[in-house]
Amino acid sequence: MNPVVALRPPVSLYLAILVLLLSLVACGSDTEPAPDATTDTRTRVEEISEHVDTWRSAEDLIEATAAAEAAANLVVGPNGPGYGDRNGDGRVDGETDIGLLPGIDGSPAGLVLNELGTASCVDRDVLGGPWDDPAMRWGELDRAIDEWAPTNNTFPLLASHPMRIVGWATLTQGATLEQAHEFAGHAGLHVSVTTSALDGC
Repeated sequence: MNPVVALRPPVSLYLAILVLLLSLVACGSDTEPAPDATTDTRTRVEEISEHVDTWRSAEDLIEATAAAEAAANLVVGPNGPGYGDRNGDGRVDGETDIGLLPGIDGSPAGLVLNELGTASCVDRDVLGGPWDDPAMRWGELDRAIDEWAPTNNTFPLLASHPMRIVGWATLTQGATLEQAHEFAGHAGLHVSVTTSALDGC
C-alpha cells in the first residue's frame, strides 16, 4: 500500500468540515445588528419620566412620595445617596441593580457612562461634567439639598439634570401634596432636558 494514500484523510472528513463551515456562515448572516448604544439609558429615562408623571398627578402623598422615591432610586442606583426606602413605607420603589449615574464610590459606573462614556451629547446636561470623584459630585447634591429653601433654590447650581431630579424627589419626602406636585413639575423639566440630550447622541 502506498503510505501517502494511507495517510490521506477520508472524503467524509472533508465533507463534514465543509458542512460545518457553511453552517457557521449561515448563522453569521442571521445575526441581528447591534442595538443602539443608548437603548438601556433611554429606557431608564423613560421609566423615570413615567414615575415623575405619576408623582405630578398623585392623588395623595403616599402615591407622590412613592413615585418620587422610584424616580430618585433609578437615578442614583444601589450605591447612590439615599437609595432605598426613602419614604419609610417598608418597600423600595424603583429598585434597580444600576443607576443612571455612578455610585458614590464610582461602582457601578452607571448606565450613562457604561454606554455613552463622556460623549459631548451627555457630558453637559446629563453627567454635568467629569465623574472622576463621584463622592465629591454627590456631595454637591447633598449641599444643594441642605441649603435649599423656598427663597433659595440651589438646584440650578447642579450641572447634572438627573441629579436635580433626585433633589426634588428628596424634598418631596417631607412636603405637602401641593408642594409635591410643584416639585414634580420641576423634576419633569429636568427629565425633558435629559431626554433632549440623549436625542442628540
